[in-house]
Amino acid sequence: MTDDKQLKLDQRYLRMARIWAENSYCQRRQVGALVVKDKMIISDGYNGTPSGFENICEDDAGVTKTYVLHAEANAITKLARSSNNSDGATIYITASPCIECAKLIIQAGIKRVVYGEKYRLMDGIELLQRAGIEVVYLEL
Repeated sequence: MTDDKQLKLDQRYLRMARIWAENSYCQRRQVGALVVKDKMIISDGYNGTPSGFENICEDDAGVTKTYVLHAEANAITKLARSSNNSDGATIYITASPCIECAKLIIQAGIKRVVYGEKYRLMDGIELLQRAGIEVVYLEL
């Protein structure tokens, strides 16, 4: 695939991840993620509370509750409940992954990460690069 064609696909999937983030009930930040393999979306996620919990991400002081899942974690764990696998896939995330999500991405066999916003900590990106995963920053 040509670089220009890949860039256009990356931009489209990242825009879709941004729209998917709108499903989040979190007030501080809404993040979306899509896992794509062979040009098919095989999983999706957004930040929020675990299944069965109330859809309130922050406490009364506006601090994010400790049990809120990140978009990447939701997308990757959703794959565990499906017949799909993420070996060789690309994950599109509206914000750069934290170190914990980077570890999940590595273990899930995802080979490419495309993200749209730089988070204040870049240790997740550094870990992904150290693992040989292609990392692409696309400002939207």
